[in-house]
Parts: sequence; structure tokens; C-alpha cells
Amino acid sequence: MTTALRSLRRHSSLVAPFVAALAIACASSPGADPAPQPEAAGQGVTGTPDQPWPVKTRYVADLWLHGYAMLLQDTSRIPLFARGYRDRMVVRKNQSNITTMLDANREQLARRLETTAALQNSQFLSLYFGTWDQLKDAIALFQRAEGEPRRASNQQSAQLIAFLAANFPTAADREWLRLFTVSLEDEGEKFYQSYWTQTQRERSAVVTAVDSLWQRVYRPRFQGYLNNSRQAGGDFYLSLPLDGEGRTVRQSERTNVVAVAFPERADSAVTAIYVFAHEVSGEVTSLAVRDNLTPAEVRMGAGTKLEAAALVRGGEMLLARLAPELAEGYARYYLRSAGLDASASDPRAALAAAFPLPDTIRDAIERQIEITMGGI
Repeated sequence: MTTALRSLRRHSSLVAPFVAALAIACASSPGADPAPQPEAAGQGVTGTPDQPWPVKTRYVADLWLHGYAMLLQDTSRIPLFARGYRDRMVVRKNQSNITTMLDANREQLARRLETTAALQNSQFLSLYFGTWDQLKDAIALFQRAEGEPRRASNQQSAQLIAFLAANFPTAADREWLRLFTVSLEDEGEKFYQSYWTQTQRERSAVVTAVDSLWQRVYRPRFQGYLNNSRQAGGDFYLSLPLDGEGRTVRQSERTNVVAVAFPERADSAVTAIYVFAHEVSGEVTSLAVRDNLTPAEVRMGAGTKLEAAALVRGGEMLLARLAPELAEGYARYYLRSAGLDASASDPRAALAAAFPLPDTIRDAIERQIEITMGGI
């Protein structure tokens, strides 16, 4: 699963222009649904959008990721979703005697999802959309065209259809998407929107704490690295279903969307910074891995096996350079995320032992961080 997730990060920028044109595409296509409107209260965005890298929450991102969390068997070393997330959601639904189409169709949806890498990659899809209605309209447009860009009435629609076709290339994939979307809509209406809205209220102080810590203390320290690694701007999402494995998509040449774990308490706000560091270090760790493998090693899949470990270690190396007081906390966080003992007297050494890298790649990551920081 982690390998599949990394592959999307490398080509996600192909679709940057279509998001801005989404309303035009949906409104102007024959038979299209009306152009999406702002979401109802409880489904939109919170945060500080007038600042660089604003801290936000977004319903469409969480609902979409929630659907994947309820379907996938998460066996990754660093969990793709918060540990025990699915079980907690099932208990909440059972307590309220709620059953949705996502429950009824779970076995069918999960079976194809587990065996189809493109479908696993599509969990990033919601990060390109501002609202659930926008995402639904885009999927409806794609389905009407049966995944064929040549059936679009304009360039914007064709671009959107082509992007979705890359993630859902076959008729069977499109049918999976149709069933998943209607099941998720039912899940949202009967359960998830209410749960999400309530949890946002309960954690409002957490959003404030993360935003203050990020904007006042750590974003200024990160900004030079972000500028020099082509991540000068973007959005910083706190996402309820996530854990140490965040989600990142590139929306343009210099902007990313980064979704991270949503801390449960204000006094643990710094954990969001840990996961952000893990995610944005990918710009240097992927280069370090790629440049230190032979073509034969690449063909054998050695790179994909190293990328996850390189990302965990890269986040720690980046913090050691930018905010050294956070490096030990980061190491303990990722040891716990991996289900390992985090009580070591030297957690950074324990992290290195738990996520070993060849010396050449470790040194290359450190060198790439220094090169990136060199222009500051």
C-alpha cells in the first residue's frame, strides 16, 4: 500500500489546472449537474486561509479518506490510518443503530480495492476538491462520458475526465467508483457528517493550538526549506482518519496540499508538525533514493522498498536541521506509530535501527537537505 501511495505523489501535478476550471466544466457540459455551490454549514473549511500554509480542516477530504479507512486492511508499518480507526467508527455506528450503504457494500468494494493499485491511489482524489458537491459533480461528469475525454464538450471537462480515467481506467473501475460514491454519500448523510461536525466542535481548541504553533513558531523556520524545495505555498489539513502516514499532492509547480493526523488534544498539537515534516521531506528523500540505485535495483523494486523508511528518517533529519528541539519527540511519535517501544533513552537511534537505510542513501538525504537549505 505505501508503494502505491508514493507513486501518486510523483505524478499528481499533472492535474493542477483542472481544479480551478471545475465549475466551468460541470456547468457547461451537456447534461451536467449545476455548478457546485459552497457547502452547507458543517461541511466546509476552518482555519486561516489568509496566511501562508494555512491550517484547515475539510469535510470532503475526511469523508473520502474515511471511506478508504473503512474498507482497507491496513498492514503498513506506519499505518495509513489512525490505529483502531475503523473499529471506533463501527462502535459509534452500532451504538446509534446506524447501518449505511457503505456497510452493505463493504465486502464487494473492499475485494476489488485490495487488488487494484490505481484504486488505492485514488484515496488522494479528495485533496484536489474544495467541497463534497464538487467531487460528486466531477465524478458524475466522468461517468456520463464513460471515462472518455473525447466525449467532453470542452477542454476543461476533457482534462478532468482524463485525470479521473488515470485513476479509474476500466469499466470495472468506473463501476467501483459509482458504487463507492453512492455508498459514501449515504454514509455521510446517515452518520459521518454529524460525527465530523461534532468532532470539529470538540477539537476547535486543537485547531487553534496547531495554527498558533505553526504560524508563530515553526512555519517561519520551515519556510526557507519549503521555498527551495518547490513547496512555497499550500494548505495544511488536519484530517481525522489519518495517523503518521499523511497524504500529499502537488497542485502546481510550487504549491502542495498536505494532510496530517488531527491531534486529539491541544497539548499534543506538535504532533501535527511531526507529520508535516514527514510529508514535506519527501521532496528530498525521493531524490536521494532515486539517485543512489542502479537500474537493476530499480527494476527489482528496491526503490519502493526504501522510500517509506527514507521518508520516516528524512522527517527526523529535517527537524534536526530546522527545529532540533522536536527531533526526539518526532522519533518517539514514529516509533509509537509503528507499534514499537518509544521509551528508549535515545529515541533517534532507536528510530534509525527500526527504519534502517544504506549509508549511501542516509548520507544523500542529509546532503540534499543541506543543499536545499543552502539557498536560505
